[in-house]
Formats: sequence, structure tokens, C-alpha cells
Amino acid sequence: MNPVASRILQRLLDEGGFVSGENLCSRFGMSRSAVWKHICTLRKAGYAIEALSGRGYRLERLTGAPVAEEVAPLLETGSFGRNLIFLPSVDSTNLRARSLARDGAGEGTVVVADSQTGGRGRMRRAWVSPAGVNLYCSIVLRPSVASFRVPEIPLVAAVAIHEAVVAECPGIDLFIKWPNDMVASGKKLCGILCEMESETDCTHFVVVGFGLNVNLEQLPEELEGIATSVVIETGRQMSRARLLAGVLNRFERFYLEWCGQADLGFLLPTLERYAWLKGRELEIEQFNRVLNGTEAGLSPQGHLLLRCADGTIVPVTSGEAHLRPMNHES
Repeated sequence: MNPVASRILQRLLDEGGFVSGENLCSRFGMSRSAVWKHICTLRKAGYAIEALSGRGYRLERLTGAPVAEEVAPLLETGSFGRNLIFLPSVDSTNLRARSLARDGAGEGTVVVADSQTGGRGRMRRAWVSPAGVNLYCSIVLRPSVASFRVPEIPLVAAVAIHEAVVAECPGIDLFIKWPNDMVASGKKLCGILCEMESETDCTHFVVVGFGLNVNLEQLPEELEGIATSVVIETGRQMSRARLLAGVLNRFERFYLEWCGQADLGFLLPTLERYAWLKGRELEIEQFNRVLNGTEAGLSPQGHLLLRCADGTIVPVTSGEAHLRPMNHES
């Protein structure tokens, strides 16, 4: 969207009713034909705008796209999302956010894309990122905590995403799968990828990215039975702008509280209540080994507690968790 069309849209949003063509001409220093051209641009972008002779223009319906103009009015944050950069297409929102962070982007800067050409999940797996249906978002953080605490952040984000999706999408049965996935009906709905740049005694920045399947109605063949979306689970299309604002509002609140705590203890009740792996027989796939045991909870540091066959409990700091084959689930 061009900057002038964006300002006209903001004016229509602010007014909430009819805005005369004369008012828009005067405010933005342009002719009536120029105003009409930008109204047409907004309509092509999906905005329903009524034009009535003698009264002017009125915004009837938003697109639900995660653009600043639609997200900003819904924000309750101090910094998260106040600088929101929307890109029609990008290789990876995490890569773009990392570049911005290196150039000094402030905490709470958000990069959100309509589609990604090189989206990644954990262990460098590809993340399917079609246009116009899902949320692909990355947030720049500059936490003033010791670097060893940074691996707790994906679980902070997971609680925020869980609360936002459940609040905005009534009826969805959503769980948190350690260490960084959201699961509905046993299938992946959302993945979180946290990356940091640091030195031994200093965290320069952290980028938290997430991909949330929202209005994706038809899954690629390779993902059938593995992934799902909000619309598949609820039968309803959702506003991506509203979902994004809901996540940002909650994430900032939980993140600021986390920064002032010693660990994840204040979020453990929620993490355990909605734990997808709770009490299950697991295989934990790590880069050079596989661990077997029963899930026995989470530590305050976000480590998965695994009860081994001999009864000992081992804290697992990282890995890909799968249900044991005997359960016929993963």
C-alpha cells in the first residue's frame, strides 16, 4: 500500500463514519480525482469503502491483513508492534528482523509478512508459507537477563500465543508441545523459532519468530495428517490482524514479567495445564542421540523432565519430542 493511501485509510479508521472528499482533499493537499485514485487502490487491497454523493467515503470493512493500520488500533502495548513492518513477501521474517536488530532496531519491533519464500522451523526444517492466509511474524527483543535464560523465551511466547488463539477462536482445543509448538487435534498449528546474538556475558538481541496457520483451508499433501489451521479446526475465517494484536498484547505483558523473575515459575501452571506431552511415553530426538522415557513435567527453567526406565528423572534442555510409536502418534 502506498503511503498516501495508508494515510487516507487511517483517516477513515479514525473517523469511523463518512469523511467528505473535500475534507480529504484539504487534509492531504490533493485533487478529488487523486483522492478517488487512492480510494480505488484501497478497494483493490480488499477494503470495503462506501462512496456516497454529498457525504463522502466510509470504511465498511477491514481486510483482516496484519498491516500496521489494522493492528495498531488493537494494541495495548508500550513497545511491541508499535514499529510494525509489513512485507508482501520476504525470504524469512526472522532473517529480516535479525538484520534490523543489527542495525539498532528497538525492542518490540515487529516484522510480519504476507508470505515467505524461505521460512524455517527448528533444526532448519522448511516452513510452508503461502500468501494471504497465515501469520508469519518475528519480534526483536533486547532482554536484560543472563544469556543462559534466553532458551526460556519460546515458552513465554507459547503461553501468549495460546491465550490469544483461545480467546479469539472460541471452541479450539489447543495445547503447547514442548519446546516450541502449538498442537490442535494432534496436529501442528504453530511453530516458534527463537534466535539470538550474544557474547559470554551479554545478549545483544533475540528474535522470536512464529508461524501460525490461520485461514489455510487446503494443506499441501505432504502436511496432511501432520498440520492444521484455525479455519480447519473451527470452520471460521479469522482476522490475522486481530490475532496478531492479541499475541503482541499478551506477549509483552508476559515478557516484561519474565524479565523481572528468576525463571519461568509464574507460567508453569499454564504450561503444565496445556502440556500436550503430559505424562506420555516419549522419544526425544537430539542431534547425536535419542532419549526414551515418560514426561514428568517441566522445570522452572523450561527443561522437560524425563523419567527414565530406572526411575531417575533427567532434565532435557533441547530436542524434538515424539510420542512413542506404540501410541501411533507423533
